[in-house]
Amino acid sequence: MHICLFDIDGTILLTGGAGMQAFRRTFAEEFGVDPISGDVSFSGRSDRAIAADLFAAHGIDPSLENWERFYGGYIARVDEELPRHEGTVLPGVEALLGELALRDDVLIGLLTGNVRETARRKLVHHDLWYRFTFGGYGDQHVDRNLIAADALAAAVEQAAAVGVQREALGTVLVLGDTLNDIRCARSIGAKVVAVSTGQSSAEVLRQGKPDLLLETLEPTEQILQLLS
Repeated sequence: MHICLFDIDGTILLTGGAGMQAFRRTFAEEFGVDPISGDVSFSGRSDRAIAADLFAAHGIDPSLENWERFYGGYIARVDEELPRHEGTVLPGVEALLGELALRDDVLIGLLTGNVRETARRKLVHHDLWYRFTFGGYGDQHVDRNLIAADALAAAVEQAAAVGVQREALGTVLVLGDTLNDIRCARSIGAKVVAVSTGQSSAEVLRQGKPDLLLETLEPTEQILQLLS
């Protein structure tokens, strides 16, 4: 049984800026911070890590209460922003997911920095949520490697439910668009498909030495060969 773990933003889809705008509005409307610091990186990171850095940058107490306040506000504003922006599913994604779904030896999950509820909302908006039965999300962890560990643990649990034990698992494959995706994939011993459909160029992604570097996910057969 093989495992395929997909990043969302920049790999599966682009929201047209809906997620970033929801982040900005939440800090403006909940915490009175406008604009948010441009020194905080968003690419390839967990929502929990981004929020924590913005709290620090703007002198906001990083308490559980403030995280929950951000969390609830952010989810609500993602719902509002998604229909206002022209997002798109990236080339090759639907064909690849369709091919994987035809196989009975592949589990398809998520490995994303999004909190679970924004992941769900983004994928429901583009009619793709039903493709994924498990995942690792950015609700709890700042460290992307810990999210990868959660995703793998969820996959092991899914495999066990159909009678496949961990020692019988095949290839673990992570598909992502940033160096952080490559790094966290390696932390769980996974192969990596890096795709330059997000904010990172092919030149940058090449530095991470992925197993396969693509311009889009359209070369389905090249990707499937990694599951042999």
